[in-house]
Amino acid sequence: MKVIETGFKGLIVIKPAIFSDNRGYFFESFNQSSFLKAGISFLPVQDNESKSTKGVIRGLHYQLNPFAQAKLIRVVEGKIFDVALDIRKDSLTYGKWFGIELDSETKDQVLIPKGFAHGFSVLSDIAIIQYKCDNIYNHQSERGISLNDPELDIYWKLGSTTPVISEKDLKHPLFKDAENNF
Repeated sequence: MKVIETGFKGLIVIKPAIFSDNRGYFFESFNQSSFLKAGISFLPVQDNESKSTKGVIRGLHYQLNPFAQAKLIRVVEGKIFDVALDIRKDSLTYGKWFGIELDSETKDQVLIPKGFAHGFSVLSDIAIIQYKCDNIYNHQSERGISLNDPELDIYWKLGSTTPVISEKDLKHPLFKDAENNF
């Protein structure tokens, strides 16, 4: 596995070693020993999967402390544009976002540390996303930030595709108004 720094403290891209032959492929999507050897402390306790169709945008989601979650994101099928927004008030990259295309071909992953809001848009006909979390889901601490906040100016890479956004995600506050204890 290869670890790539992003310029955001703790936010990294992971390129797994993929072994392919005439039967197909094999790769380790997570190996705690390999992570520890690379200096990454990540202990997942929950594994989630979502399926979405082209044009869906989910986000920007996070949980307040003490239920904040670090997430290891990967695409099982399809292609997404994945976004992580730094909401750590003492961070040099506070209020800035990082975006990366993730797909089922390269199998690249992104590790998003606690203190980031997360979202993605679906660029393929369908996308199946799996993500490991290092803390359990807690409904009372769930929060969100408007994915259309003009101050953030996130380009979701949908082109002429009409966005599909849940009512819940349309009601999130702007970044400047969002509750944040990071």
